[in-house]
Amino acid sequence: MSRHPWLNPGPFALSGGPVGVLLIHGFTGSPPEMRPLGDFLAGHGYTVLAPLLPGHGTEPEDLNRVRWQDWTAAVETAYADLAGRTAQQFVAGLSMGGLLALYLAGEDLPGRLRGLILFAPGMRIADRRLPLTPLARYVRPLLPRDPNAPTDLGDPSADRLLWSYEAYPVGGASQLWRLQRAVRRRLHRVTAPILIFQGRRDRSVRPDSPQFILDRVSSIHKELVWLEHSGHALTVDREKETVFAACLQFIERWTDTP
Repeated sequence: MSRHPWLNPGPFALSGGPVGVLLIHGFTGSPPEMRPLGDFLAGHGYTVLAPLLPGHGTEPEDLNRVRWQDWTAAVETAYADLAGRTAQQFVAGLSMGGLLALYLAGEDLPGRLRGLILFAPGMRIADRRLPLTPLARYVRPLLPRDPNAPTDLGDPSADRLLWSYEAYPVGGASQLWRLQRAVRRRLHRVTAPILIFQGRRDRSVRPDSPQFILDRVSSIHKELVWLEHSGHALTVDREKETVFAACLQFIERWTDTP
């Protein structure tokens, strides 16, 4: 039960130099949505690691069996792996991956993390039914996705780059809601430079979500970039080249050079 089963939903690692970037995919998604950015960064000499989050890349029922702590543990393990390979680290995440990046930054008490890059961070979801999922999961564990629903992608052909579940795991969504609350409590602990991208066409995340984050983190350097012709999956959409170039500039700016 997945869209585009010809894609490999597994994790990937790309070897490069002493600066590493952890790429975290979104809810019901998988690492392929981060692969174009990963290839771009590796092509510029960076080491890239993109884990597969628990409950993802298999069957939608598996996402109803995990807790949000399983996701945070997975990204902490991946970050430690990346730190063992590189001297400096950045973290980038799409949607729920952005929440997990913020969680990591909030737990990074020694301040080793060089910077955060968030793509449509899922702090405030457009579907206001999300707080109902802790109860709704007992009634409807899975909700089918409408294959005829209009896309918010500025480039509809970019959909072929996205591997995700065809059904919506309601139990998993309840854990996403709990993750939002856990991250919200930690936002004041985030001090790393932060760059947020948000698409004007995005139907998944509320347009006030990026500013909600920027108003609460303790970072001195904070930047928000609006993309006029992109939807939620910014890493594959119409303006991805603009996004990648801005990511590279951000990483270069905040990398300590000997």
